Amino acid sequence: MAALALADWLVITGLGAAWLGWQIVAVGGLPRAIRPRDEPPVDRGSPEAFGRFWLDQYGFIGLTLLAGGLALTIGGVLA
Repeated sequence: MAALALADWLVITGLGAAWLGWQIVAVGGLPRAIRPRDEPPVDRGSPEAFGRFWLDQYGFIGLTLLAGGLALTIGGVLA
């Protein structure tokens, strides 16, 4: 079996990261910082504020994985 080249690993890793990022964004949604805010504000320090904070963090993690994965995939294809 032939060893995989670095470009192959970039494509494999990039597609995996993009898939995981897409799943996170599909389930958790986009962060409220980049979508229209149609939710009423909540009190600071409340359980609702804590939940919204973490959902936003998951959204940013998903977007980062999606963008980074696509960049790795494109880099592997062009290499």
